[in-house]
Amino acid sequence: MRFWFARDGEVSLHKQLVTQIIFGIVSGELEPGRRLPSTREMARRFHLHANTVNAGYRELEREGWVEVRHGSGVYVQQKKPEAAERPELMLDSLIAGVFRSAREIGVPLADVRARMQRWMSMQPPDHVLVVEPDEELRRILMTEIETTGLETAGCSLQEMQEMARWVGAFPVVLPSKSEMVRAALPQGIDFLTLKVRSIPESLTGYLPAPTDLLIGVASRWGEFLRSCRTMLVAAGFDSENLVVRDAREPGWLQDLEAAAVVVCDGLIAAELKGRRGVISFSVVSEESLQELRRYRELLLAQMD
Repeated sequence: MRFWFARDGEVSLHKQLVTQIIFGIVSGELEPGRRLPSTREMARRFHLHANTVNAGYRELEREGWVEVRHGSGVYVQQKKPEAAERPELMLDSLIAGVFRSAREIGVPLADVRARMQRWMSMQPPDHVLVVEPDEELRRILMTEIETTGLETAGCSLQEMQEMARWVGAFPVVLPSKSEMVRAALPQGIDFLTLKVRSIPESLTGYLPAPTDLLIGVASRWGEFLRSCRTMLVAAGFDSENLVVRDAREPGWLQDLEAAAVVVCDGLIAAELKGRRGVISFSVVSEESLQELRRYRELLLAQMD
């Protein structure tokens, strides 16, 4: 197997060594039982410090990729660890193979990147990517968007820097995050800014407020709990009759058994399916959901 190392990049030499060996094992280029170059040989051939090579081999041994036989050398394990089956690792291995092959035939990196972007632009996105830093809000948005029939994934602002995130993705963001996402997006990738459902729209059908009912409020998203309580009180619901519960806390569901109605987000509503008196307040407006449904119809038409 051929190794290469970039000394002026952001990735450490140690991590480059570990990653290339893992890719070699996953792709089959480094077959089970294969003996890897010794620490001294690897250090001499690639001008690495012996400690760097040793640290890489030890990490690979801890993760189950290689076996260190004292007095004999470092060998690829007969059986790959469970981590080898992760889809993202398999995808990274395929991408690494493309770059390795391009390097062997002398194709510049810039040309490879340009061709990949061209192929990506030719393929319509096959899933929605929700870009949202708050994990709980991200899960809520994904649940609501999945009602349109579209496959949905999510990532944080930090995770969106990974190029693989954008393959086949149609990004969507909330209005408050649109400028941050626009500044961080790779060139040539656009996104949809979701419209948010208004409070009066959410309350339609539930006013005037009843004064004698125990109302439960449940969510894993703290901002939903705070905003919903404020919204309900402002609409005339008695604060003494509100039972607000964080669904991340143990026993939250039992605390709501006496409530006549449970107000919650779409994610909790799915968990309470079958319970009477569940009122789901959606974050995404019906206008944005309709736009996503039209997008799905377009995708299906392109596949026919």
